[in-house]
Amino acid sequence: MSNLTNLKYNLQEIESYYNGQRYPELSLKKIKEALGRDKTWNKELTGSENRVPKKRGVYKLDWSVLGDTEKSHSGELVAPESPVDTVVLETPKSSLGESVESVSFIPDVDATYVRFGHHRTIESIVKSEMFYPTFVTGLSGNGKTFMIEQVCAKLKKECIRVNLTIETDEDDLLGGFRLVNGETVFHKGPVVDAMERGAVLLLDEIDLASNKILCLQPVLEGKGVYLKKINQWVKPAKGFNVLATANTKGKGSETGAFVGTQILNEAFLERFAITIEQDYATPSVEKKILLGHMAEFDKIDDVFATKLTFWADAIRKTYMDGGIDEIISTRRLVHIVKAYSIFDDRMKAIELCVNRFDEETKTTFIDTYTKFDEDVDYDPNGTEEVSEPEPF
Repeated sequence: MSNLTNLKYNLQEIESYYNGQRYPELSLKKIKEALGRDKTWNKELTGSENRVPKKRGVYKLDWSVLGDTEKSHSGELVAPESPVDTVVLETPKSSLGESVESVSFIPDVDATYVRFGHHRTIESIVKSEMFYPTFVTGLSGNGKTFMIEQVCAKLKKECIRVNLTIETDEDDLLGGFRLVNGETVFHKGPVVDAMERGAVLLLDEIDLASNKILCLQPVLEGKGVYLKKINQWVKPAKGFNVLATANTKGKGSETGAFVGTQILNEAFLERFAITIEQDYATPSVEKKILLGHMAEFDKIDDVFATKLTFWADAIRKTYMDGGIDEIISTRRLVHIVKAYSIFDDRMKAIELCVNRFDEETKTTFIDTYTKFDEDVDYDPNGTEEVSEPEPF
């Protein structure tokens, strides 16, 4: 339908133009003149519940009241010539244009990974091929997501990771309509892809999501899900499982450290069979992790790795006792190691990586480290020497 000002178009053309919109907004005048329905029908269509707020005389057109046996052409009711195919299923494609079905979702093995904590528990769950939804919780940067990915890498199990936010909804998860080359195309979401492939669905940062993720209730029961938009029932293949990670237990952040985390629905949380509490690695294990990254960055310093792990462990104990409000995560230690490989200066690496904290916390962290490493000389008032630029 090329000209909306021409009101003599039929219902089939209206459906074609508003493909993918179940409730397009039309003025009452256009509805009456274009569809030619009687007053009773118009009242059914333009009830108060269909009014568009702050738009006088504009209503949401609900196709469900139009019926399947009639169409209007310049006010005359006639039988349909042929059904209108308004839904096209399209196979999702990767960024390279290849079909997702041909893409492997098996994570790459990371040489820096060190098994610790609940690795064996997660491995047993994934290896069992049973549907056993698992909730993994723990403080930031302690390897929750990395552990799950590396378990799947070891077992050569496909893992589809979905990062959740407050904006994530059913359309993002299960699938929705997209306009492609003038056609309404239904794209299946990552949850459906994981179900059909028998993959592990990794719902990352699940406590950041809103109640819109309640659309996953049937998925967490392992029985399948009904895609109401295309009238299709999807059953999970063998091996499909759901693992979720979060910084909280779905009850919100008591300390306020994790701003944006939500209080998740109790019935939703109840569908997870077990909850795993992941802690930070011990100093000995964490040292292995740091040495692995040092080898990756070609800057191995065994002494520095040892001092970093004991420093971080002391800070974490103080944090647990309520002495400070911030913490040094394993991820933060890896950042420091990488900075060290660039600048070849222990204190500069530490200072740059703790600058993100407030001034008092930053000073406390740096002073604490100097007590573990007597070889460093830190001047809080020192400035970086600026040299004259070299000529090209």
